[in-house]
Amino acid sequence: MQHFAGRGFQPCTYILASRKYGTLYVGVTSSVARRVWEHRAGRVRGFTQRYGVKTLVHYEFHQTMFDAIKREKQIKEWKRLWKIELIESRNPEWRDLFEELPF
Repeated sequence: MQHFAGRGFQPCTYILASRKYGTLYVGVTSSVARRVWEHRAGRVRGFTQRYGVKTLVHYEFHQTMFDAIKREKQIKEWKRLWKIELIESRNPEWRDLFEELPF
């Protein structure tokens, strides 16, 4: 994780996918770059590791962790179609956005 030591911390809600229209995972973190790296490296046990959910397809930065957690809970309650529409509104190709992170 030293690779991310200099990167900024910003409350963030994110969505990972196993592939286009595949399994989705909604999460929240204070360092999206570090957290996605942890998912990819298999350091996050559980759902994402079991289903190979590693591609960052959507993220939103927030002013506070409270706001990020509130948004995560909101998205988790959504129907799957709404999550897909959210992803495709900004990322219609379902590209991996990891390398495009601002820090």
